[in-house]
Amino acid sequence: MSGTRASADPATFEIVKNSLYKIAEEMRVVLAKTAYSPILKSAGDFSCGLFDASGEMVAQGPDLPIHLGSMPDAVRAVVAEFGSDVHPGDVFIHNDPYFGGSHLPDVNVVRPAFCDSRLLGFACLRAHWPDVGSATPGSYGAVTDIYGEGLRMPPLRLVGRGEPNTDLERLIFANVRTPEERKGDLGAQLAATLRATQRLEALARRYGPGQTIATMAEVMDYSERLMRAMLSDLPDGEGRFEDFCDGDGIADDAEGRDARFAIRLHAVKTGDRVLVDFAGSDRQVKGPINAPLSVTASGVFCGLKMAVDPNNHVPPNSGCWRAIEVRAPKGSVVNAEFPAPVVYANHEISHRVADMLMGALAAFWPRQVMACSQGTSAILTLGGVDPRSGRRYVSYETIKGGFGARPTKDGINAIASGISNTMNTPVEVLELTFPLRVERYEIAPDSGGAGRYRGGCGARRVWRLLDKADAVGALCMERMTSPPFGLLGAKAGAAAAVTLTTPDGVTRSLPSKGVFDAPAGSVIDMAVPGSGGFGRPAERDPAAIAADLLDGYVSDRAAREDYGIADPETRRAAAATRDRT
Repeated sequence: MSGTRASADPATFEIVKNSLYKIAEEMRVVLAKTAYSPILKSAGDFSCGLFDASGEMVAQGPDLPIHLGSMPDAVRAVVAEFGSDVHPGDVFIHNDPYFGGSHLPDVNVVRPAFCDSRLLGFACLRAHWPDVGSATPGSYGAVTDIYGEGLRMPPLRLVGRGEPNTDLERLIFANVRTPEERKGDLGAQLAATLRATQRLEALARRYGPGQTIATMAEVMDYSERLMRAMLSDLPDGEGRFEDFCDGDGIADDAEGRDARFAIRLHAVKTGDRVLVDFAGSDRQVKGPINAPLSVTASGVFCGLKMAVDPNNHVPPNSGCWRAIEVRAPKGSVVNAEFPAPVVYANHEISHRVADMLMGALAAFWPRQVMACSQGTSAILTLGGVDPRSGRRYVSYETIKGGFGARPTKDGINAIASGISNTMNTPVEVLELTFPLRVERYEIAPDSGGAGRYRGGCGARRVWRLLDKADAVGALCMERMTSPPFGLLGAKAGAAAAVTLTTPDGVTRSLPSKGVFDAPAGSVIDMAVPGSGGFGRPAERDPAAIAADLLDGYVSDRAAREDYGIADPETRRAAAATRDRT
C-alpha cells in the first residue's frame, strides 16, 4: 500500500469511487439486455469489472464472487502479451485457464480505455458461453486433457484500432455448435465493454486523466485499509479442514467406480493478515476437476470476504486481497499444471474451497462463518437438434440448492450460494427456447441439515425431452457422496441424486460427472444438495420446527428423528392457528 500517493479530496474520492462501481453495474445492464443465450440474459452467468493499466481490478459489478480471484489474472495476461502495443479501438479476447482464465466456456472480452491517448485502464466482461466446441454439447465432457475441452484462445486481438479481425471471428464461430447465438453474446460483450470505456473516458475528462488514475489506485488502497482493519478487529488463530470430492468423472476400476480425492486446508490469521495453505492436497487428477491457482484463490477470497465483511462494507477489488496469501503445491488439484483438464473445477473446486475455509475458520471465528452450502453448481447440459426448428441447440443450466445455516439464522432454500450469484432461469424461457418440458420444480423437504438453525433446503427439478428430441447430456455435480457438512453439532444437508428414465421405463442413477445419451421422451430427475445446519438440533426453537412442518420444509419423520418431536401434527396445527391469528 502506497503512503505517498496524492489523494483526492474526500468528496471527489467518493464521487469517483462510486462512479467506477456504477460503470461496472452499467456493463451488467447492457449485457443482460442484449445477450442472446438464457444463461446470460436470464441467469446472469457473467461478471463485469474495471481494471487499471497494470491489470489490477478496481471495481467489480454485483456479479459472481467466483471471478474475484481470476479476473485480474485474465487482464494481466493481456497486459503481459501486448505490453504497450495497445491502442484506442482495440479489443482483446481469451479464455485460456493457464493465462488467467477460469475454464474455456468463460470467455473474457477486454477493452482498453483512453483519454487523450493516455491509457486509463481496461474494461473486462467474462461471460459463460454455453458451448465452445469439444465432443460434447455444452463443452462439459469428462476428458483427460485440456485439448479435449474445446476452443482454447490465448490473449488475442479481436479488434485492432476499430477494425474487427474477421478471420479470428470466423475461426471462433466455426468451432461452436450454435454460432448465431455466440455471435449475439459476443456482440453483447462488445457493447457492454464499449459503454464502460466511454463512461470511464467521460469521468477522466471531468476530473482529468491523472486524477482519475490516481483515484483508481486510491480506491484499491481504501479497500486494503478496510480489510486489514476488519481483520485486526478479529481474534488471531488457526484452523484446519479436510474434505473429499466425489471424483473426477473418469472411471478408476473395471466396475466403473470413480475414486475420491482429498483437499486439505490450513488457515492462519495473524494481525491483519491471513495465510491459507493447501499443503497435503492430492495431486492433480485425470478428469477435468483440476483448478488453476487463480480459481482456488477465488474460492478463498469469497469465503474470507463473507466471513470478515458480512455486511459488505469493503468494495471488492484487488486491494482487498493484498492481506491474503494463498499457497498450494504445484501440480495438485488446487494448483493444476498444463495440460490438465479444468472445466469442472472453475465452480466445483471454488465451491469446495469456500466451504472448507468456513469450516477451518469455525475453529477461531465460530460467530463469523456459515455451514456448508450446496457445494456444487449442479450443471446439466443438453444438446441436439430442436425438432421444432431443425436447428442445433445447447441448453446449459445451473440448479439452485441450499444456502448454509448461519450463527443467528436459518439457511436459505433453493438459491445460488457461496461463490455463485446466478439467477433462476424461468421455466417459460427454457421451454420456449429448448425442446424440453419442466415437469417439477420444487423445494425438497428434509434436505436442509437439522440444527439450532436449519440448513437451507435444496431443489428438485424434473425435465422431459419432447418427442423426436434426442439429446446428448452432460452432468457435473458434487456432494453426491460427501453431503454438505453442518457446524457446531449440526447435521449435514442431504446429498445430491440424479436419475435418468428412458422411454422404455428403465430408470438408472447417473454418475456425478460425464456424458450420457437421453432419447426423446426421457425424464431427468435431479435432487440438488441441501446445506448444513448450525448448532445442535436440540437447541432449535420449537416454534421454528412447527413453522417448518407447516411449510413442508421438514417432514413428520424428520421432526421425530432429528428434533425429537413426538407429535408433529400438533405442532403443525399450532403453527397454522398462530398464522391465522
